[in-house]
Amino acid sequence: MKLSCLQENLNRGLNVVGRAVATRTTLPITNNVLLSTDQGRLKLVATNLEMAISCWIGAKVDEEGEITVPAKLLTDFVSSLPNEKIDFSLSPQTKTLSLKCARFEARVSGVDAKDFPPVPRLGDGVTTKVDVDELRQGITRVVFAAATEESRPVLTGINALFEGDTLTLAAADGFRLAVYKLPLAVAVKEKSEVIVPARTLGELNRLMVDQEEPVEVTVNTVKSQALFRLKDTELVSQLVQGSFPRYEQLIPKSYATRTVVDVAEFSRASKMASIFARDGSGIVRLEVTPGGEVAPGKVKISARSEEVGDDEGTIDATVEGEAAKIAFNGKYLTDVLGILREQQVALETTNPSSPGVIRPVGNEKYIHVVMPMFVQW
Repeated sequence: MKLSCLQENLNRGLNVVGRAVATRTTLPITNNVLLSTDQGRLKLVATNLEMAISCWIGAKVDEEGEITVPAKLLTDFVSSLPNEKIDFSLSPQTKTLSLKCARFEARVSGVDAKDFPPVPRLGDGVTTKVDVDELRQGITRVVFAAATEESRPVLTGINALFEGDTLTLAAADGFRLAVYKLPLAVAVKEKSEVIVPARTLGELNRLMVDQEEPVEVTVNTVKSQALFRLKDTELVSQLVQGSFPRYEQLIPKSYATRTVVDVAEFSRASKMASIFARDGSGIVRLEVTPGGEVAPGKVKISARSEEVGDDEGTIDATVEGEAAKIAFNGKYLTDVLGILREQQVALETTNPSSPGVIRPVGNEKYIHVVMPMFVQW
């Protein structure tokens, strides 16, 4: 193996695949990154056995070859080099990779590429394409609502339903539910429903930052793996096995009060209340008062802690229906308000013990359901 590439390109590629490098593992080689020549380019691969990321960068290849080397060592060394050409040469006998860049050179002991876990190749299955901006928006609006505890593995993933020309993403952790519908650039012939690990979609979101073309998505026939193909990067992930809860029945079909408020004002008031709610079980109380013929409606957002004190803020609102009271975990409120890009949001409530529904005004694609907290009013 003998090749050269630019430090800037190699550094970028190592950062792309680096998030898939195993941190705690019983298989030491998954701490390594695979370097191999591939049709005149340098291919970098990292895997933690649940997810594998492959990235291709431009290179001048003189001799074909492949080797695996410690990912952290290589990444730290390359990031410290000047932005110039790096020359690679591999000694097949000693498995030592030599790097030269300007006045710096290093030798890294490698491990044979044959020992590196193979990256699954997806053949038949459901394949489609999704507009990158739509997919990024969809992931951003649901991924935070997935569970982080492993007690119910299916809730640590995002339920993805491919049907016709629509992809529906849903996440739930037992206390909240986020659902987002987005169009597919290429319709699917058959309906397919899988659970993608939330971490996978979080990484995909990070990889799509500079992507402009649609993302190609393939789910294999047995629904055990999914492939996301970008311009110079591929992400293959194991899928979560099991049945996702039938969340449609958790979404209230009607409401007694619909309150429309400014997102920025609601977010600010909720964050302030959450500061005081930290020592009060995280409880943030909302009291909705309809307006008169002249005066607008109001929402009072408050929190109190016996030890620390209390906080109260009032914002204007357009209220349809009767006066209402409901309490939420402050974190759940600030989480959803923090990802909305619309100017106004509607809060639909029935009574203090029924879920609250949050919908951005003018956007029918997104719905967020939050379970209430029980308090003494």
